[in-house]
Amino acid sequence: MSAEIEARLKDLGVTLPQAATPVANYVPYVISGSMLYISGQLPMEDGKVAVTGIVGKDVDVARAQRAAELCSINILAQAKAALGGDLGRIRRLVKINGFVASTPEFVEQHLVINGASNLLATVLGEAGKHARAAVGMASLPFNAAVEIDAVIEVA
Repeated sequence: MSAEIEARLKDLGVTLPQAATPVANYVPYVISGSMLYISGQLPMEDGKVAVTGIVGKDVDVARAQRAAELCSINILAQAKAALGGDLGRIRRLVKINGFVASTPEFVEQHLVINGASNLLATVLGEAGKHARAAVGMASLPFNAAVEIDAVIEVA
């Protein structure tokens, strides 16, 4: 399964980055029993937040979806680090929680988080179909447009 996941990533032109280290007092992931909890991931690219601002004001839906994709790429990077490099240990992506920094009038958070859901389902196949939440926030750390955390069942 790990080779299949890596092949899907390659087909999408996605190279997983080095898993980011926390910038506050928390750990990037916790494994408890067969569950892997990944802390909120920002749309980091090349070591910096790639999409900043408020969706519906500074950021359009397409750019926000790209931010969500980047968050999901960073989720996979954290999972790979947590699982000793073996993404094949992922049994099921159980749930993602998507947070979108958006104006009070913006009501398409679900479309933004589709950027993450679509990538994760494509990369992980059947194991990538998940429950989720997509909510609007007044702001996010480092002025990020999107933040996403994840719960994953692992072998």
